[in-house]
Amino acid sequence: MKNNHKLLLLAAVGLVPAGLAAQQLTLAGALARAATSGYANRTAQSEVAAVRAHALGALQGIVPSLRIEGGAARTTDPLSAFGFLLRQRAVTPAAFDPAGLNDPAARTNWNAAAIAEIPLFNADTWAGRRAGNAAVHAADANAGWIGVSTRLQVVQAYYNARLATEIVFTLQTAVATAEAHVRDVNSRLTQGMVTRSDLLLAQVRAGEIDAQLIGAKAEAQHAREQLALALGTPGDTAFSLPDSLPTVRRIRELAETLATATVGRAADAAAAAASADAARRDLGRATARLLPRVNAFARYDWNDSTAPARGNGSWTVGVQASWAPFSGFAELSDIRAARARAAAAGTMAEAAEAEAAMRRAAGERAVTVALARLQIAEDAVAQGSEAHRLVSRQYAGGLAGITDLLGAQASETTARLALAQARVALITAIAARQLARGADPAALAALEN
Repeated sequence: MKNNHKLLLLAAVGLVPAGLAAQQLTLAGALARAATSGYANRTAQSEVAAVRAHALGALQGIVPSLRIEGGAARTTDPLSAFGFLLRQRAVTPAAFDPAGLNDPAARTNWNAAAIAEIPLFNADTWAGRRAGNAAVHAADANAGWIGVSTRLQVVQAYYNARLATEIVFTLQTAVATAEAHVRDVNSRLTQGMVTRSDLLLAQVRAGEIDAQLIGAKAEAQHAREQLALALGTPGDTAFSLPDSLPTVRRIRELAETLATATVGRAADAAAAAASADAARRDLGRATARLLPRVNAFARYDWNDSTAPARGNGSWTVGVQASWAPFSGFAELSDIRAARARAAAAGTMAEAAEAEAAMRRAAGERAVTVALARLQIAEDAVAQGSEAHRLVSRQYAGGLAGITDLLGAQASETTARLALAQARVALITAIAARQLARGADPAALAALEN
């Protein structure tokens, strides 16, 4: 009944469209949705696909290739004309007539050929293949970093939306209490037990809470829109959220459990290290361009005077070695640029490791501070609730005025709002600590179990 009551309340205040209150979004569901629809995740996966496709290009100098050629030519050039006759196997004794050799008639040749090229030794290509594979690994690692960062953002957006909803619930209760106070003061005024100023004070206080509630509703809707944006579905806010935040005890237990988990390597540091490795391998690729290349080839040709792919075929096989020790500083430029990129990537990897260590320590401190603030907020709620109860009894007995009662109610409401904020602050601090420790913020989904 409690869940249904709060879902209906959400629909009433406009945070959930009517008829859609049962579509509850859990943190696990939000994380799953962001994994496939989140903008950053989709972009990262596209970049990985692009790097993977580019890496295939290095196979050109490793695996054999086959191409088909065809064409036609007509000439009166003596050498070419006689060559056409030879290729077409059409040479006769008359072809050696000096007049015909010196001034041949125009001749046509249709040529078709199948050419296979077999790489034997291309050191730069093999080094490029290794560099390409390292680049794919680096892109995967970067996508992993983006994925885990997105999960942290989803956890933060999800619990910010739940906090905004909790604030609406708390202020709804405060409004109902304030309205009850106004009715009570009005009744006492008709009995001559209080003055009109008491009624005005109660009405002012009720109006202040109403104003807070209006702002809270707007903030709650904005928080839902931010969550939908983090999920990559900005047009879809037709979901409800769990009716209350996790208990203080459950949050503390999870904080302690995750604090003892094994510490891994921060995803951003791992991605930076993979990028540095890819840059070093690319330097090896650039350096290998200075080495000789050895390749084999085989081709089969058809030559005919009337149509392509006709006539007697001929074959040719061979091996070719090439070496370009100097090509106008092209190789030197490539090597120097690759060396500079490798140095920059190495420096970035060192910086990422240092930043990860600093963030890990900061994450531990943030959780410690959040735990302390949560305890203070929890004590404040207990004290504020008890104070409100005592002042209410004093007011009922004529020992306290309406100002005292309204002040006690305001203190309790403020304390309850602070407790909700402290709970969410601890949750998001735990999630950030997970990221800093090289763990997964998705572990926060355990709060829903």
